[in-house]
Order: sequence, then C-alpha cells, then structure tokens
Amino acid sequence: MILLDPDLEPDPAPSIASTKRTAALGAAITPRSRRLPSARTLARFLSQAQTAVRLRGEVTVLLTTDAAIRKLNRRFRGKNKATDVLSFPAEGIGAEAIAGDLAISVPTALKQAVERNHSLSTEIKVLLLHGLLHLAGYDHEADEGKMARRERLLRTRLGLPQGLIERAATKAVRP
Repeated sequence: MILLDPDLEPDPAPSIASTKRTAALGAAITPRSRRLPSARTLARFLSQAQTAVRLRGEVTVLLTTDAAIRKLNRRFRGKNKATDVLSFPAEGIGAEAIAGDLAISVPTALKQAVERNHSLSTEIKVLLLHGLLHLAGYDHEADEGKMARRERLLRTRLGLPQGLIERAATKAVRP
C-alpha cells in the first residue's frame, strides 16, 4: 500500500539552486522526470520488488517530507537528521501477515535523483528495494556484504541503477 503524507508538496520541484544544478547536468532531468510517480506505478513496482526479494506479507510505504522522516529517524534511531528511507519490520502477533513499513523522504529522493541524473520515479524505486531488503532481515552495516550483493543482483534484475550501498562505498573511496 502506498500512502502520501498530506504535508507533501504535490509537485516536489527542486529549489532554484537545484534547478541551476539540473541545468548544468543537461536535459536528462526534465520537469516530467521530477514528478512523483503515481501510487499505481509504485504499487506495481512494490509488488514486483517484493516478489524478487521473496518477502511475504503486506508492506505499507509512506512517501513523506524531510521534516517527518527526521522526526521518525530521531525517535526510532536516535539520529536527528533527515534520511532517504527508513524500514520498520513487523513484530509480534500477526507479523507473518505484515512484512513492515517503509518511509521515504520525497525531497531527499529528488535531490539524490538530480545528483544521479535520473528520474524521481527511479530513485524512489531504488529506495523501495533497499527498504524491502531491510524488511527481509538484511543489514548492510553488519552482514559483511551480503545485502550489497543481494541488492546488486536484484537491481540488475529490476532494471535499476546503482544502489545505496554502492553509492556509500563510492563516496568512501573518493578523496
């Protein structure tokens, strides 16, 4: 299920500074590619990715603001900053029917899409896949590359560009 935060801007167009940067990147980031994909499109991809991950149970995805995701990150992870995606695996009674919840910051996803020179839709799909892997029990901070390998395989299968773990590794290597 895809939910839209009522505080989310209907058109998450980047700021003027981001627009200048977008112009410098070329025409690949068009106004159309900055639009939020439809709930139907995302639900279809969610189903496809969930099958690829082999994750059973219902997944709810909240598309939200930086402010809202910052509050969630502070409350549940003790980190007082916005992030791109948060995963909340289901626990307790009934958890077999519910895989968990994901929260995705649309403004952060848009910034990352511009930086990567692809659409907002593509970036949200990358974040969905990453979050689904966390719901399936993967933890890239502690699994010695297991999640990274799985994400790379599934990204290729689903036709997605470089994933979050690879981006972090690339940033760490750069001076």
